Amino acid sequence: MDGHSPGQTARRHAIRPYLEKGESAVGTAIDVRHLAATPVGHEVRAEAEVVKVEGKRIEFKVSARDETEEIGRGTYQRMVIDLGSFNARLGKKSKR
Repeated sequence: MDGHSPGQTARRHAIRPYLEKGESAVGTAIDVRHLAATPVGHEVRAEAEVVKVEGKRIEFKVSARDETEEIGRGTYQRMVIDLGSFNARLGKKSKR
C-alpha cells in the first residue's frame, strides 16, 4: 500500500488521464452509502470509474468490497485545479 486508502488510490488512477502537467484535483462532493461492516484484517478493494467529465468537474461512480460482499457504493466529484495558483491562494490564506 502506498499510504493512501484504497479509495484514494482508485480515484487517483481513474483521474490521471484527465490531468495535464501542473494540475491536480480536489474533492468537492461525496455521497457514499455504507452497506456492511468489514472485520479488522480483511482485505478491502475499492473501484472508481469516471462517468462524466464536464469542464473541470469529474464525476465518479465508486464502490468497495471486502472478501465477502459489497461494503459501500456511491458517487464522488472532483474539480481539476492548477497546483501553482491553488498553492498561492493557500499561502495567502495561511498568512492571515
